[in-house]
Amino acid sequence: MKQGVIIGFLGKTQDRFSEYQQPVTVKEKLEIVKQIEGFDGVEIVFPYETGDAEETKGWMKELGLSFAAVNVNIKKEPEWVPGALSRPVKEIRDRAVEMIKKGKDYAEAVGAPHVTCCPLSDGYDVLFQIDYSTAWKYMIETVGEAADYKPGIPLFLEPKYSETRVHCQLDTTAKALLLLKEVGNPNTGITMDMGHSLQSQENPAQSLVTIYESGFDAYIHTNDNDTRADWDLVGASRHFLHYVELMFWAREYNYSKYFTTDASPRIFSMVDFFERHSEVSRGVYELAGKLDRKKYRQLMAEEDYIELMRLVNREIYRL
Repeated sequence: MKQGVIIGFLGKTQDRFSEYQQPVTVKEKLEIVKQIEGFDGVEIVFPYETGDAEETKGWMKELGLSFAAVNVNIKKEPEWVPGALSRPVKEIRDRAVEMIKKGKDYAEAVGAPHVTCCPLSDGYDVLFQIDYSTAWKYMIETVGEAADYKPGIPLFLEPKYSETRVHCQLDTTAKALLLLKEVGNPNTGITMDMGHSLQSQENPAQSLVTIYESGFDAYIHTNDNDTRADWDLVGASRHFLHYVELMFWAREYNYSKYFTTDASPRIFSMVDFFERHSEVSRGVYELAGKLDRKKYRQLMAEEDYIELMRLVNREIYRL
């Protein structure tokens, strides 16, 4: 199991009410990753943390770290706050696509395996705000153009129900898959964020399987929440059995990418917070590996629900 972290969470963060942790440089963030037991993967946010590619590669090599992904942020610039890929103004859409292309250039330069993008500002806050038909067409058009550029660097889309828009355009795994089906580029995939899936009232394990069975690749972000908001909590702190089931099916599909932590320490000690996440993720992954997955799937095929519940109680909950 390979674990990493979105390094944007390793410094100062803020919400509408408070600021958390202390500001640090990108190199200091990478040094923090090195301190966290079980982590060696880095998801870096483009363009706000990337800097010079060669310099960053040097730091990564020096610290023995690897790139999990490059995360392209298309929501921070003032013109993209109301949306980026689905806006009616072509010049705004074009600049968002160009940002993703530059993110691919950077990923290629540093040797990152793929680019991931969560278009959080695309969507709406109130009814009658946007033209759903043109917004959807523009999403297909812009994602298609970005995906076609440097196909050797796959583009992964990350759906989320809400935030920063009250209702995001790609609000579910199914809608993100529908978009990719329309785009029709095999060098695309879905970033399946456990917390986003839960917030959308999905079952994360089922979402992962649906991605693979729809013919697309998957990249996993780990965390947890209360399903009401995307709190980015330590994994399995609220949804233990969901976490086990996700790891069960990740193993079934021979998932080999990084399990990248998308969690925010806020009031907690930085390194301790991520080490608790690392150890529970590793422990649950190992637990899932000890289960007789062939037996579980046979019982599913036989619809022997009672025996499955008995196994879950005995082998997972240890009752």
